[in-house]
Amino acid sequence: MTTLANLVVTLVAILHAYFLALEMFFWEKPLGLRVFGLTPEFAKASKTLAANQGLYNGFLAAGLIWGVSLGNNGNDIKVFFLLCVLVAGIFGALTASRKILYIQAMPAAIALLLTELSM
Repeated sequence: MTTLANLVVTLVAILHAYFLALEMFFWEKPLGLRVFGLTPEFAKASKTLAANQGLYNGFLAAGLIWGVSLGNNGNDIKVFFLLCVLVAGIFGALTASRKILYIQAMPAAIALLLTELSM
């Protein structure tokens, strides 16, 4: 169970590293415009906010990888960062787009459940 939990936690971390790349480097590019459904004008006006959000996603990814790298000693770290991802995903679903619930919050909830079961 621990291996499966760590695999899913790592997938959540990779997902957040992808969010970092989209928000910091591809926000105004065709990929970012397509993924987020943005107009070029809105992307240009909001790129600083998006980069800031991307940085936070990078911190979440780094924290999850840190927790996984510590093995069982990192369980509390994994739980903390997964809870951060889960809360951010729920907030995003309530305030921005319902699909955030499925893309961000659900994977975090699954990883959190598996992590708790492996402890």
